Amino acid sequence: MIETIETGIPNVVGFKLCGKLHDEDYKQFVPAMETILTAEGRVRLFVQFQDFHGWDVHAAWDDFKFGLKHYADFERIAMVGDRKWERWMAGFCKPFTKAEVKYFDSSQVDAAWKWLQEQEEGHKAKKEDEPTSDRPAEPYRSSDYVWFQF
Repeated sequence: MIETIETGIPNVVGFKLCGKLHDEDYKQFVPAMETILTAEGRVRLFVQFQDFHGWDVHAAWDDFKFGLKHYADFERIAMVGDRKWERWMAGFCKPFTKAEVKYFDSSQVDAAWKWLQEQEEGHKAKKEDEPTSDRPAEPYRSSDYVWFQF
């Protein structure tokens, strides 16, 4: 199952992956992500693994196709989990995306959110006279998540 994590930030999207993923999960996930990518351009992605058991063959193919199509559409990807193979998977996916990919242990979920929201080096700092945004100034904490299934 793929559950959406509401971030409140248009260019930061989050998902929780649980159980084993199937083609039906991707039939909902892919159109939702493509709508976000069309509206926002490049986005930052938060992925949390919780009791995750991987993909069936069809879902793995769906995931691979989505990754190839959107190779350059992600700026950063934070992966949060608690298993060695999940850490390994974060390293494995690096050649398949232009995004900066970083793995965080489950105990570091707040650090993952903070990293996703950091400005990249080379971006100019916001000036006081620039218009303010409706984005929160502080990173989300695990207690701030709103979970819902799409």
